[in-house]
Amino acid sequence: MKRIVFFGDSLTAGYGLSRAHEQSFPALLQQKINQEQLPYQTINAGISGDTSASGLARLLQNLHQPIDIFVLELGANDMIRGLNPQTTQANLQQIVNQVSAKHPEAKLLLLGMQLPDWVPGQLAQEFRSVYQTLAQENQMTFIPFFLDGVAGIKHLNMHDGIHPLAEGYEVIAKKVWPVLKIILSSSPQNN
Repeated sequence: MKRIVFFGDSLTAGYGLSRAHEQSFPALLQQKINQEQLPYQTINAGISGDTSASGLARLLQNLHQPIDIFVLELGANDMIRGLNPQTTQANLQQIVNQVSAKHPEAKLLLLGMQLPDWVPGQLAQEFRSVYQTLAQENQMTFIPFFLDGVAGIKHLNMHDGIHPLAEGYEVIAKKVWPVLKIILSSSPQNN
């Protein structure tokens, strides 16, 4: 059985969901994988509150097991806390470097975050380019805005306006699945 590690923050973990083990987007993608009868197991390595720095600090414990596909979703908390975008990019690059060094055959998928266009200033502009640059420099499969179709839509998010409800994760999974399926179909199918 091949392994897909979803490495992220509360958006990966499924913060606030009553049944995150069934309703988070990694769990919903596992359901799609099972329907297709593909030999992959999803691992939800999301930790609520993680920044790119805390994700980097805990990465090694996730690299001891085999990884065939590594899905990276971090940086939203960096944005919320106003951390330096260059530091965020450097931390994410270190995560990519360590995954690639330990698992050179692993396919990588980057789930990007964006600040709304109405957020002004240089900091907002710099955060908008972090993910694009990272994806280009590492030739990673890339979804530019992980929350596209969910962010800012009241009935798809919790009262905090940040974390999706189960219905929001269904929208996210539907958008991520076609991209992930291409990665799965390009991977060798031997167990």
